[in-house]
Amino acid sequence: MRLTALLAASLFAAPALAETPGDIPLEPPGAATRAEGLAAWDRIHEVVSHPRCANCHVGAAGIPMWSGPSFEDGPKPHGMNVQAGASRMGIETMVCSTCHARSDQPNTRAHAAPQVGLPWRLPPAEFAWFGQSSAEICAQMSDPERTGGRDWMGLAEHLVTDAGHQGFVLWGWQPGGTREPAPYSLRTHVTDVLTWGVAGTPCPEEE
Repeated sequence: MRLTALLAASLFAAPALAETPGDIPLEPPGAATRAEGLAAWDRIHEVVSHPRCANCHVGAAGIPMWSGPSFEDGPKPHGMNVQAGASRMGIETMVCSTCHARSDQPNTRAHAAPQVGLPWRLPPAEFAWFGQSSAEICAQMSDPERTGGRDWMGLAEHLVTDAGHQGFVLWGWQPGGTREPAPYSLRTHVTDVLTWGVAGTPCPEEE
C-alpha cells in the first residue's frame, strides 16, 4: 500500500513551475491613457492569439487545434479525432487526460502530449479565441457575460488566483520540450490587463 501511494504521488503531483502567481501584485496603475491601454491590448492580443493559448481556446464544437511553428502546413484540428464535447474534458468520447496525463516529470520530449498538474480540459466555449480578430477577442474580454461574469479586474485576479495556481496559465510560458512559449511573461500579461482596464478597456477597430 505504501509503495502504491508513493507511485501515485509521483505520477499525479503538479510539475514545479518557475514563476509563482502569488508573487504577482494585483495593483492597477493610478491612471492610463487610451493610447497606453491600446498598447497594452496589443501585447495582450499577442499572448491570447499565440498557439500556446489559442489552440485550446476554441468554440462550441470543442475541437482543439494544432498550430504553431512546428506545423509547417498550417493549423489543423487536433489529431486522433479529438473532441472535448460539452464537458470540455472529452468525457463523452475519450477524456483529454488519457494522453495529457498529470506528472511531475519535466515535459521535455518534443512530441509528447503536454502535461500540467491537473486534469487537462478546454476553456468554456465563450472564451473562444482561435481564428478571431484582435477586435473580436477584445470585445469578448470586455464583456462580463462572456467572461464568466468577470470585469477586467476579475480577469487579472483569475490569471493569478484561479488559473495561475492550477498550472494551465503558467504552462503557456513554460511548455517544455521544443514548444515555443507565449510571449512576455505571466507578470507582464497581468500588468497589461490591469493597464488596459484602467484605460477603459479600449479595443482596436475592426480591420
